[in-house]
Amino acid sequence: MTRQELINLIQERRSFLCVGLDVDKNKMPEHLRNEKDGVFLFNKAIIDATIDYAVAYKPNLAFYEAMGIEGLVQLKKTMEYLHSLDKKAFTIADAKRGDIGNTSQQYAKAFLDPSGDYNFDSLTVAPYMGADSVQPFTVYEGKWVILLALTSNKGAFDFQFLPVDEQHKLFEKVLETSQQWGNKDNMMYVVGATKADMLTQVRAIAPDNFLLVPGVGAQGGSLEEVCKYGLNRDCGLLVNSSRGIIYASTGMDFAERAAEEALKLQRQMASVL
Repeated sequence: MTRQELINLIQERRSFLCVGLDVDKNKMPEHLRNEKDGVFLFNKAIIDATIDYAVAYKPNLAFYEAMGIEGLVQLKKTMEYLHSLDKKAFTIADAKRGDIGNTSQQYAKAFLDPSGDYNFDSLTVAPYMGADSVQPFTVYEGKWVILLALTSNKGAFDFQFLPVDEQHKLFEKVLETSQQWGNKDNMMYVVGATKADMLTQVRAIAPDNFLLVPGVGAQGGSLEEVCKYGLNRDCGLLVNSSRGIIYASTGMDFAERAAEEALKLQRQMASVL
């Protein structure tokens, strides 16, 4: 999905909501836990219930890898279903990969190659190993790198706020340096919603890039604060909610409740847009 296609989708649905498909079998509705393809059926129901209110879906790979081969099969079926829909959505492999160049090439092939099993639009990438570990993810036409910049976890303060020179904290140096590795058409940044007040500093360095913002909902981030500091003229935001939507209910009405929670966020986003 190109930048303009993503912008068009945001305008069409009056939303910049990303739904995180972080599927834990122990939290799924009981009637699906022992079903063959239960994880896929859960994802399908969530997608069908929220597709009118969301523009993106973000499976976290850890939840699928933890299930072994069967988890990857469920992920593949989920991606095939998303690709089959007339109502399109931006897809994010939340894998946080990053390694030496030839290994990164294989990660990129695994998740971004259009002929591969998954064919995601984008992949989250850790920048710690520098340019040659990130650039292999930028070679696929219409695909995106989503670089970790400022995360919402408590441990973010261990490294991301360390001063690296008189002008920059580490997260600012990551943003500034990585501007040379990609551009607004193929690089986004992860910025946690619980660091919303820092978005002004992020936007000073990366005014035009899209930002993937996790942490709204269960993690306590404020959509209002994120929009106040993070919006740009193209919207420039994908705001993720995972648990607050997909586990709104663990009963037979789980999809309906997911739709209700997604609609609440969509209405807030529409008013902002």
